[in-house]
Amino acid sequence: MKFPAFSLLAGLWFVAPAFAAGPIETNPYAVQGVEVDVTDVSAKAAKDKALVDAQMKAISQLGENLGSPDVAAELAKLDVKQVMPLLKSLSIEKEVIGPGHYQGTFTVRFLPDKVKPLLSSLGVKLPEEQGPPMLIIPVWTDEKGQMQLWEDNPWRKAWESLHASQAAIPIIIPLGDQDDATTLSPQDVTANNAVKIEAIRRRYDVKTLLFAFGQPGPEGGVHARVVGNSPLGKITIDKVYTADTHTLADSTVAAAQRFQQLITDKFRSDQAKAAGKAANAGPQALAISIPFAGPSEWNGLRSRILATPGVVGLDVTSLDAGGAAAKLLYIGSTDDLGNSLQASGLKLAHAGAAWSVVPF
Repeated sequence: MKFPAFSLLAGLWFVAPAFAAGPIETNPYAVQGVEVDVTDVSAKAAKDKALVDAQMKAISQLGENLGSPDVAAELAKLDVKQVMPLLKSLSIEKEVIGPGHYQGTFTVRFLPDKVKPLLSSLGVKLPEEQGPPMLIIPVWTDEKGQMQLWEDNPWRKAWESLHASQAAIPIIIPLGDQDDATTLSPQDVTANNAVKIEAIRRRYDVKTLLFAFGQPGPEGGVHARVVGNSPLGKITIDKVYTADTHTLADSTVAAAQRFQQLITDKFRSDQAKAAGKAANAGPQALAISIPFAGPSEWNGLRSRILATPGVVGLDVTSLDAGGAAAKLLYIGSTDDLGNSLQASGLKLAHAGAAWSVVPF
C-alpha cells in the first residue's frame, strides 16, 4: 500500500463543552488538562474550592513538566497564599456541575517572571526560546490498506505520547474530536483538498501543518513519511523505523521521537548560527512591497513574515487597499532571507531594484 499524495448527563448535571477554537496551549509556563473533582455543601462552594485546587495541582505539575518529580514534590509543599500570586490566568476546558459537586478540567497559566526565580532556586534549567509550533496530523494505513485519520490507532497514540505541545518546537496533535472529523476526512487528505486543509490549520491557529503518514513495516517496524515545508526548512522523512523490541507500538513511538529530535536539533542549530551572525553584524534593511487582496490576507502575510527565522522587524511605511510598502529588517544575507521566507511559504522576488514578498 503506497502513501497518498498528499449530552447532557442524567438528573441535574450540566456539562460545559471544551473550547472549540485554538484548543492547544503551547506556553511552557501553562499546564493544560488539570482535572479536579470536589464535593461540598453546594455546587458554588464546590466550584470555589475546585478553582483553588486546580492552581495547587497545576503548580506541582508545572514542576514536573519543566523539572522532575522531585521538583514537583517541592512545589506541592507551597501553600495557597504562596501560589496565588504566581497565577496569570485560568480557563475552564470543561465542567460538570451537580448538587454539592463540581468536576472540571482547567488550563492554568503562570506568570513567567514570578515562577522563573522559584524554579531556578530548585535547580530547574528553564526552557529555551520556543520555535514555531507545528500541527502534525497522523495518518495511519493499517494492514488491510484502510486509512485511519481520527480513529484510535498506534500511530496517533505515538504522536500523542510525545506530549510536545510545550516543547522547544511545539508539536500540536489535533484533538480528533467531532469538529476535526467534520472538517477533514481521509478522502480530503488523499485529494489534497486545500480548502479543508486550510480550515483545520486555522482551527489550531498555526502557520505550519504537516501530515505524518505511517503504516506497518517489516519485522515490527513502521514506515514513516513526513514531507513538507516549515519555518525550519523543507522536511523530508521517508524511512522504516524499527524499535529494539520489534513491536509496532514501540516502533511508532521511536519514529515520532526521532522526528521531534530532528526538528529540535535543527532549531537549536539555526539559533546558534543566528546568534553568531548577530554578534558580527547588526540587522540589515530591505525596502519591499507586499501586495494583498484585503485586510485578512495582509494580517496573515504580516504574521508569516515576522515569524520567519532571521526577520527581526517589519516597519510599514505606507498601506492602502492593494498592498503595503515596508522596510524589512533581517539578519544574514539576502539569500538567507530568501531561503527562510521560502520555508514560510513566501517568495522574495525582485525586478530591477524593487523587491517584493508574495505567497507561492
